[in-house]
Amino acid sequence: MSTCTTRSRELSEPLTATAAVATTWLLVEQSGPWGAKALGESHLAPETGRALEAAAAGTGVRVALIRRPGRHADCLPTPRHEVIVAHTVPGRGWVRRATVADPAELLGLDFAALGAGDHAGFGAEHVGGPVALVCTNGRRDRCCALLGRPLAADLAAAGHSEVWEVTHLGGHRFSPTMLVLPSGYAYGRLTAESAKEVLAATAAGHMVPEWSRGCSGWERPGQAAEHAVRLAIGETRVDALTVAQRPDGEGRWLVRVLHADGRAWEVDVLEGRSEPPRPESCGKAEGTPSRMDVLSVRGV
Repeated sequence: MSTCTTRSRELSEPLTATAAVATTWLLVEQSGPWGAKALGESHLAPETGRALEAAAAGTGVRVALIRRPGRHADCLPTPRHEVIVAHTVPGRGWVRRATVADPAELLGLDFAALGAGDHAGFGAEHVGGPVALVCTNGRRDRCCALLGRPLAADLAAAGHSEVWEVTHLGGHRFSPTMLVLPSGYAYGRLTAESAKEVLAATAAGHMVPEWSRGCSGWERPGQAAEHAVRLAIGETRVDALTVAQRPDGEGRWLVRVLHADGRAWEVDVLEGRSEPPRPESCGKAEGTPSRMDVLSVRGV
């Protein structure tokens, strides 16, 4: 039986501008099994998961659960929980980490401030290599388990100590998917080799356009515009470009892309639908996912 990833590949569906949008990620370690809606279906207290999700709504913060790669039997609750908070707007990004005895403590955070890029001294600055987050939640989509878990295990076995499984990055049909911190870039259709290339590039302050789904710190029109400019000028440095978008009619945006060296471009982006229909996730009916098409790139 065909999977959502197989169908997406067969249709050569673009990866560009499909990254989940979140200015800030709040990642909470929770071992054991995860349900389809993991914040309320895991060993994390359901009321805490629901409260964290509600506190993050509308702030730009996205909450997800993480765990180390490996087997995930229905084990005892996690005694202490690693917490990673990352702001992913290029040029203003940071990664902080801490441990808590009870994730309910995180409800005391100022979520609006976190979404705006103010960590208020939470935890300590992340020191070390890139943090790799591989989507593996098979209860949400089987492709994430079939393709994501082996990738996470391979990266961990290769010595990448900062590898975590994560509950949901969106875009199951692009599995295996990975979000990399501190850059905030999401990637799809990875192999073990290409994932290692991405991590090496991230450590050097670069991104890899070939497998990029976009930076989560930008809205999807901005992701499309930034990618188009990167391809046009061959720029891969993570913090080289910033974007600002404004509506320009129904389903259309004008995006200004600014380079750190002062160059600028205006990019016309149109929201379209992906045809022919395809399932966005295994088990779901076929649909026509939204896509961002770049109409023009003009230097200004």
